[in-house]
Amino acid sequence: MDKVPITVRGFAALEEELKHRQQVERQRIVAAIAEARAHGDLSENAEYHAAKEAQSHNEGRVMELESMIARAEIIDVAKLSGNKIKFGATVKLVDEDTEEEKTYQIVGEPEADVHAGRVSITSPIARALIGKGVGDTVEVTTPGGGKSYEVVGVQFGG
Repeated sequence: MDKVPITVRGFAALEEELKHRQQVERQRIVAAIAEARAHGDLSENAEYHAAKEAQSHNEGRVMELESMIARAEIIDVAKLSGNKIKFGATVKLVDEDTEEEKTYQIVGEPEADVHAGRVSITSPIARALIGKGVGDTVEVTTPGGGKSYEVVGVQFGG
């Protein structure tokens, strides 16, 4: 069972989602199943089948969350420092073609959200950045083609 690196914030979000699914969603779905059962014939009862499908989806996600939490290796980003990029670093990049600035934090896979500026440690851009420092250039192969970035900032904390 491989450990999965995750930030303190990401771990808290997993625990919160698990708690919500176990304590709120389960009860809501059980009530929906009971209500649908009261409507009679289950073979042609769309509400019943939809509620059972929602129950299956919820329980699958609960198992997935429990597995991620069990395998989590919590890393407190606030305690990290240095000038080389590693897990938890917030990295400021400049696209060498467009001069557009982008900022990403390198996080664990379960908490990655590129629209929020968090990229997974396993993503192509994070793998290219690991070990680099300010002034270094990185080449990243993306689904849209090759990109070249210059690292203009590396910071840790928060």
